[in-house]
Amino acid sequence: MADDDGWPNGLKIHPDGRVFIADYKNGIMELDPESGKVTPVVTTRYAEHFHGCNNLTLDRAGRLLYFTDQGQSALHMPNGRVYRYDPETGKLDLLIDTCPSPNGLVLTAAEKLLYVGMTRANAVWHIPLMPDGGISKAGIFLQLSGGIGPDGLTIDEDDGLIVAHVGMGSVWSFSRLGEPAWRIRSPLDQGAGLLTTNVAFGGPDHRRLFITESASGSILTADLPVPGRRLLPEA
Repeated sequence: MADDDGWPNGLKIHPDGRVFIADYKNGIMELDPESGKVTPVVTTRYAEHFHGCNNLTLDRAGRLLYFTDQGQSALHMPNGRVYRYDPETGKLDLLIDTCPSPNGLVLTAAEKLLYVGMTRANAVWHIPLMPDGGISKAGIFLQLSGGIGPDGLTIDEDDGLIVAHVGMGSVWSFSRLGEPAWRIRSPLDQGAGLLTTNVAFGGPDHRRLFITESASGSILTADLPVPGRRLLPEA
């Protein structure tokens, strides 16, 4: 248990045990789980504070950190941003700055493509990552309907995309081609709500999907036929 004055949203656990946190108020923070101490990682760009960080992911090596800076961006003000940060060098790259509410994000296995959930556009974008460190030809991978929009994302061993659809009370599974494969519904009859916000694979065979449902403050689970892919090596 750790307490600070921030507004934490997404988090990722590094293989060495450190916890990286996307904090809406303070930026990207790091939690030491043993001491409970929270320290800043990156809080500004060119001395300017972020709009409001929402979610983050790590590359397979656990070095590069990708995060979304959502703030109040939406279709009326598509100024959300996606960044890449290298804690070893301190280099912060702005990958894209025209996003309508960038939220969850995840890399494909080859790390040549970054998926980003654009909540207020009710879409998932795919952003190709180029060898020179830039991006090329970002586009829409999925266009959803209903609810509010995609929130948290993860990926399975076949590069299939798992999408938490907030406001729909659902988690969707799509193939790497974007074909719908599975739908998991929030158990409304058991007191859960429609705000399915984040997803992560776990369990002994990495096949169990853990889902946060914010309306009820619940953690839901579902066992999928396709196991999740470990983005990071075992600790």
